[in-house]
Amino acid sequence: MEQTASRTTAIRDGLGVGLAVGLSGVAFGAAAITAGLDVAQACVLSLLTFTGASQFALVGAAAGGGDLTAAAAGALLLGGRNTLYGLRLADLLQVRGPRRLLTAHGVIDETTAVSLAQPTAAAARTGFTVTFASLYIAWNITTLLGALGTSSLGDPGVLGLDVVGPATFLAILWPRLVESAELRRLAAGGAAIALAATPFTPSGVPVLLSAAAVLFVMVRSR
Repeated sequence: MEQTASRTTAIRDGLGVGLAVGLSGVAFGAAAITAGLDVAQACVLSLLTFTGASQFALVGAAAGGGDLTAAAAGALLLGGRNTLYGLRLADLLQVRGPRRLLTAHGVIDETTAVSLAQPTAAAARTGFTVTFASLYIAWNITTLLGALGTSSLGDPGVLGLDVVGPATFLAILWPRLVESAELRRLAAGGAAIALAATPFTPSGVPVLLSAAAVLFVMVRSR
């Protein structure tokens, strides 16, 4: 009975988080089009990258006219935190064989949070699977809808949609900043590095430098 209740709770938590966060894909689709990507490019990013903060960082740098190589490198470094999550979840999920590739694709903030909140390993695996599936489906559908809707407007900047990406990126980070003083210090340090580098480096490079510095501190602290 207790195991069934834990599994039911994990399913509820996974669906709630997956569907709620998945709606942010609309904002990413709009931000991608505003940054100069087309609908197909926006959808491919969500299908293959699937880590919201890194995606917003990439299109934000692109929107600012930054070098795509630097923007991609910055997004990659920002997504490097998922590697730390993977180390924490490896023993808990106990995935073997080819399924490890698919599971690795789903190791993000939300799936990690739901998994670690469960009382048993079985419930954690259920929470991970449900969160991953619901969030992945919702995120990609809403990315398509946001991209199609924005591309039909002609010039999204006329309606002020160029601020959608930065605003949503801040909304994603804000709850974590409120909860953790350590993250606030990291964010302040990263912002200081980016601001200091902005007058002297091409667009996109400040993000790369700040992400590299923050990731280095996170790895050292672990």
